[in-house]
Amino acid sequence: MTENKSFYITTPIYYVNDSPHIGHAYTTIACDVMARFKRLDGYDVKFLTGTDEHGQKVDKAAKNAGIDPQSFTDEVSKRFRTLVKCPDEENENLLNVTNNDFIRTTEERHKKAAQSLWNRIKDNGYIYADSYAGWYSVRDEAYYGEDELIEKDGKKLAPTGAEVEWVEEESYFFKLSAFQQKLLDFYEKNPDFITPKSRYNEVVSFVRGGKDFVEGALRDLSISRTTFNWGVPVPDDEKHVMYVWIDALTNYLTAIGFPDTDCKEYKKYWQNSEDSPVHVVGKDILRFHGVYWPAFLMSADLPLPKKIVAHGWWTIEGEKMSKSLGNVIAPKELIEQFGIDQTRYFLMREVPFGNDGNFSKDAMVERINSDLANNIGNLAQRTLSMIAKNCDGKVPKNEGISDEATLFLANQLLHHIYNDPCLCIQVPMKDFMFNSATLNIVSLASMANSFIDESAPWTLKKEGKIEEMEHVLYVLAESIRCIAIMLQPFTPIAAKKLLLQLGYSEDDFNNEFGGVPFIQLKPEYALKPETPLPKPEGVFPRIENKQAA
Repeated sequence: MTENKSFYITTPIYYVNDSPHIGHAYTTIACDVMARFKRLDGYDVKFLTGTDEHGQKVDKAAKNAGIDPQSFTDEVSKRFRTLVKCPDEENENLLNVTNNDFIRTTEERHKKAAQSLWNRIKDNGYIYADSYAGWYSVRDEAYYGEDELIEKDGKKLAPTGAEVEWVEEESYFFKLSAFQQKLLDFYEKNPDFITPKSRYNEVVSFVRGGKDFVEGALRDLSISRTTFNWGVPVPDDEKHVMYVWIDALTNYLTAIGFPDTDCKEYKKYWQNSEDSPVHVVGKDILRFHGVYWPAFLMSADLPLPKKIVAHGWWTIEGEKMSKSLGNVIAPKELIEQFGIDQTRYFLMREVPFGNDGNFSKDAMVERINSDLANNIGNLAQRTLSMIAKNCDGKVPKNEGISDEATLFLANQLLHHIYNDPCLCIQVPMKDFMFNSATLNIVSLASMANSFIDESAPWTLKKEGKIEEMEHVLYVLAESIRCIAIMLQPFTPIAAKKLLLQLGYSEDDFNNEFGGVPFIQLKPEYALKPETPLPKPEGVFPRIENKQAA
């Protein structure tokens, strides 16, 4: 892997006091799919996730629990650590993700990075002391102007529906107002900085002050608090702690060695990477990532990320997820009912990334059965069973079709298998179009299933056309090989199982690519006839509706 082929992708750090739900799983799996995809495409990948452990909400929750905030966060962060890899501990990794760092904002390395960023911004003249009086949402950890609030049942609410409270306290401020034109110029020069386009337009409109430009639309931002002390202390004024967002956003720098801007990881993943870092976030925190974070970095004379990808929200059978409605879906629940590969596939396949999605278990059963069990799974089961039964359990010979119509169909299928991967997976993945990539893979499987039906290898056997039958089965096996390689980012367990059944070994997966690299989609890596194959096993069993009850 070359130095310039590096890729850095991040989830937002998850608020430690939350309970993991389908939304957290969605973001994390999306990042993992992209991380796996990039590794298989030859990139050196850094994939970061973690937990946001400071702020007033944590402080209050710890007091209510009767313990200190650090002990509280040590305990509750386990709920998120069980979902992913934690390099320094053994854990479940329920989502089967490949992050190579897990950051907690209570770590000493993060305190050092956040304070260094603060000092860089302050030294450049963009931080000043004043007092703040205005509306603040503890739940959102965000300030809101009077014009942004709505009233309901006699209460003032943030646009998110969170209650706000009036706050008056001394504060340090960030001169966000100085960056209105700089941000707009940056957005204009980098129209792909925020995707999808609707979110880009939303951010530009906010910074402009609406459809028509309003000079001064960006207000200076309060970036410290004095009414609690659970946070990163402000350098040289420890009665203040940093506003949670300047603290939390800095995690992306912490993980690659900042404040040491000469270290290898910082240069590789932040300074010199051609198409990263990439931050994947929910649309509810886009303003912090699309406006505040670029402004903080500009003010500190640091490079900006290459892309921010904002995804939509999931509703549950048409209803917003809510503890009060009792409809919050935990990742563990889905995985135990349907399997991890099936859960990963459904979340990536069901809706365009960036749009809102509606979750129902009935829809999940339908998607798993139609795409995975009845299509890809059926293709593999039929083909590999026929090879085991009729070809001595070895890769069949790849010549022998004499019928012109069958040969035409075989060559057509192989043409798509060998020539479509770029259009099939690489083009849509560049734009985080996971649903398009998975649809394209399923379409190739449908084409292969049609070839089985049209070539009818069982009939060829009955007619004594053994070489022709073997050639048909070879074309099908080679199709499955390429489909499995492309499936690796989405359903890594099943894809590996398929490839092992086609003669690959464990050594083919213990490498820097994390699997069989995409370069092996080329015909020169095709299956070798006479290679012994293990006994076939099913990979995508059908899900019965009663399993979803």
